[in-house]
Amino acid sequence: MKRLVAFFIMVFVVSLFSVGDAMEHSLHKDKSAIVLAFFGTTYPSGVSAIKNIVDEVKEAFPHTEVRVTFTSNIIKSIWRKRQQEAEKWLNAGVPQEVLYVKGLIATLGELADEGYKNIVVQPTHIYHMEEVEDLYRKVHALQCIETVKEKWKPFKKIAMGRPLLGGIGDKHDYHEDIKKVVLALRDDVNLAREKGAVLVYMGHGNEFWSTGIYVELQKAFREVYPDVQVFVGTVEGYPSLEDVVEQLKKEAKSKKIVLKPFMIVAGDHATNDMAGDDPDSWKNVLKKEGFEVYPILEGLGEKDAVAGILVGHIRDAAKEAGLKLE
Repeated sequence: MKRLVAFFIMVFVVSLFSVGDAMEHSLHKDKSAIVLAFFGTTYPSGVSAIKNIVDEVKEAFPHTEVRVTFTSNIIKSIWRKRQQEAEKWLNAGVPQEVLYVKGLIATLGELADEGYKNIVVQPTHIYHMEEVEDLYRKVHALQCIETVKEKWKPFKKIAMGRPLLGGIGDKHDYHEDIKKVVLALRDDVNLAREKGAVLVYMGHGNEFWSTGIYVELQKAFREVYPDVQVFVGTVEGYPSLEDVVEQLKKEAKSKKIVLKPFMIVAGDHATNDMAGDDPDSWKNVLKKEGFEVYPILEGLGEKDAVAGILVGHIRDAAKEAGLKLE
């Protein structure tokens, strides 16, 4: 009798492990995809940053489908109009995934129709502000879809990675994410050092969300590279160009400035707001204040080290969701 009881206990335990293994295997065998969410750009010259990140992600996960989506409705509408002259833009080096770019909902809908059950959405935005919050809410809403039969749910798992400088909450220390980015941009600091210049970054910012992250970013740069003065401002929100000019007047030890965008893509803002010929561009405002300005049109996404940070965020999101990306 004891042997019979022991036998049934053993069978029960083995069956538990088998169910667990089967569930894990099910998650792993289902088709998985990565969706890279960019704010977007209308500038063909800015597409290189997008392509670089896509290439880095595909290299890291060669057996996983990778799609691109834009979060800016204005930019998506511009590319829709340009589809009427598709050959012109394709010949200019614009990849099809940009020319025919879709929003998040449409992109995920296509993946669902194609049988992809597990998705990691990775924002390439700088920090968790309005655009990323909207992404999160859409992802959460889709994950909550219930069907009468479990097998007809559009997705089994939808995970979302944190943006470049980290996210909200205590799961990951955003200070560590900031430091990784600062270290990844050592070439910018070295260039300023070689020129005997200060380094000024122009970020995008936001009028509807706190932009204090840029102040913390500036502080981190100065801690890691104490011999090079780094100033960070934003097109929208704080610190503004006026705030940066005020800081430069008080603190700058050089009249030379290396001016770069702190944006994934060097598109419209970088070309016009930062380095344009209008009197109110950052370049010309700083020149008017007596500085010698060296504007450089290079998006953060063009740097492999920055793309590598986003790859790491994808790995973290997949691991936390119990997904295995290959």
